[in-house]
Amino acid sequence: MNYRHAFHAGNFADVVKHAVLALLIERLKVKDTAFRVIDTHAGAGLYDLTADEARRTGEWERGIGRLYGRALEPPLAELLAPYLGAVRQANDGILPGEAGEGDHTKHDVGGLLRFYPGSPWIARHLLRRQDRLTAVELHPDEHAALSARFAGDRQVKVIALDGWLALGSFVPPKERRGLVLIDPPYEEKGEFDQLLLGFGNAYRRWPTGVYALWYPVKDLYAIDRFRARLAASGIRRMLRAELMVRDRSTPERFNGAGLVIANPPWQFDSIVDDLLGRLVRLLADGPGATHEIDPIAGE
Repeated sequence: MNYRHAFHAGNFADVVKHAVLALLIERLKVKDTAFRVIDTHAGAGLYDLTADEARRTGEWERGIGRLYGRALEPPLAELLAPYLGAVRQANDGILPGEAGEGDHTKHDVGGLLRFYPGSPWIARHLLRRQDRLTAVELHPDEHAALSARFAGDRQVKVIALDGWLALGSFVPPKERRGLVLIDPPYEEKGEFDQLLLGFGNAYRRWPTGVYALWYPVKDLYAIDRFRARLAASGIRRMLRAELMVRDRSTPERFNGAGLVIANPPWQFDSIVDDLLGRLVRLLADGPGATHEIDPIAGE
């Protein structure tokens, strides 16, 4: 699957990934001690939805376009507040490091939508003064854009490195608390195997960290095999969460997005279940739209 992100920024899969990412970071903030977010495939950090790539697909219109500036029911609005606050900040023209701590709770989401923030932007927006972000990106142009966006920000380290190598290089972080987001582009065959290998190696080095592994729901055989191998890995605490915008039985289409979360926070399964159950009503794009939440029990 070729997943050049400039074409897909803000689509339904981004909404799922980034809304869950924001909630994970918010749960880390319950404790006062510092933490680090490690983003292994960080991308450019910010995407222009009026650019040719985004306009050619229009995918954002069926993703963030269905949420931003809309009057959402109170439970969903509360669940999405950290995430949508970051989207609002990106469209206010404020760099994450320039916003005051907690600014993402100070205003309603509305106004014009031109820019969509990637995962490093969202993570940086949510950090407290004591927290840090390591953003890893290998592609020269993407790395240059990311470095420029966080230039001078002492809480962010942007590194030009293969994301898979980063998993072995940067865990455990010196903070000893934190989150690793692994969301490769799925451009090559065997990337599920590489994801499993990289995650397993990182987990052995840092078994107390929180890990979020994103994947597209398209190749059903690869996903079933990935899940079976996770169950046989011996890692005990894992949660699978998927949202389907249409029936998953048409593998030629990009029908859904999933996350495997290792070491999820306490009761996070019920939080994600509530979030995705409400989101699927807005993001559905055909018959068979649904969501699934279940544990992956290590053997």
